[in-house]
Amino acid sequence: MSDDEPTFESGDAGAAGTYPLEAGSIRKGSHLMIKGCPCKCVEVSTSKTGKHGHAKAHIVAIDIFTGKKLEDLCPTSHNVSVPFVKREEYTVMDVGEDGNLSLLTEGGDAKDDLNLPSQTEDDQKNSEGIKKDFEAGKNVIVTVQSAIGIEKICTYKSTD
Repeated sequence: MSDDEPTFESGDAGAAGTYPLEAGSIRKGSHLMIKGCPCKCVEVSTSKTGKHGHAKAHIVAIDIFTGKKLEDLCPTSHNVSVPFVKREEYTVMDVGEDGNLSLLTEGGDAKDDLNLPSQTEDDQKNSEGIKKDFEAGKNVIVTVQSAIGIEKICTYKSTD
């Protein structure tokens, strides 16, 4: 191989976390992106075709990570981005004093890049429950929701 041949490194398109879907296909309970945030739809209403041709979809959704309510109004024939949302369960191996969690995947590997959630009141209740149950010697399993490269603990359960 000569020195003047180009070398190609792998690149990321940046949009692999979402796929397009017609706005008219969005239903209550489905996921979509509003203002760059992954959301879960809680209400959809469509208006009739107007003077200028397009029926509109009024979508009300809740951000899956922050719990904020967001709204969008777009023609039903236009595409909206839908995030790939994944939910996985991990076993808690250790809870650090700073809120850092050491988790065990189903494959037996360690995952050390998550902290206890603390953004909303529900997050703080979950964090306190995880700490309390872990310190009591219970087996704690957390459910982690991930989308567009963001991960967050959304629920937990504990067994004796």
